[in-house]
Amino acid sequence: MESNKALISFKGADILNGEATVIYGLDMEIYPGDFVYIVGKVGTGKTSIIRTIIAENALEKGTGEVCGYSLNGIREKDIPYLRRKMGVVFQDFQLLMDRSVEDNLDFVLKATGWKNEKEASDRIQQVLEAVGMERKAHKMPHQLSGGEQQRIAIARALLNDPQVIIADEPTGNLDEETADGIMKLLTGINREKGTAIVMVTHNRQIFERYPGRVMLCQDETCTEQGNDEAIDIELTF
Repeated sequence: MESNKALISFKGADILNGEATVIYGLDMEIYPGDFVYIVGKVGTGKTSIIRTIIAENALEKGTGEVCGYSLNGIREKDIPYLRRKMGVVFQDFQLLMDRSVEDNLDFVLKATGWKNEKEASDRIQQVLEAVGMERKAHKMPHQLSGGEQQRIAIARALLNDPQVIIADEPTGNLDEETADGIMKLLTGINREKGTAIVMVTHNRQIFERYPGRVMLCQDETCTEQGNDEAIDIELTF
């Protein structure tokens, strides 16, 4: 994809949570190689933006385009193809607890159309190596620490070589040291592969220590903050 074309673009978009509008008139453009934080207090619409990006929430006013797909009236059958262009990382990992790490990843590959078992196995090994978990392929999720489970979740997000990784509070359930390791991993992927990262957080330490573009949600708006603007809200430390 051309580096000058936005991967994610919203213009005058109203963001819904259920039937309620939580953000009015969102303007946002995210390009290849960007690292963008969406920050704000609980309930200000951060996760609703994520749900709109992955076409879980409908976009009824304004325009939105993600990875070449228009969100305005997107067809149900096109949503899986849109999501294959993205990797999504959740706060609570969302691993399948009844199968091994390898089988978790293989499940995703089969669900997204991989049929060659050798190619699938090779890809699983590649993404596990990328997150430093190549020795954990045969472990069950409950045998892993929270940080290790999140690394597996990031490996899962990398399987289809996404153009952008969407991370919703990926460090929210982790202690400070483990969270730091996850941030180093995400910033490394961003820097080395050029994968865009969009990360929701309410932890000020995270976005101050690992600088990126910052979109601040407050008062039913979400606007980008300049490098010289102090983010004057009470966020979690």
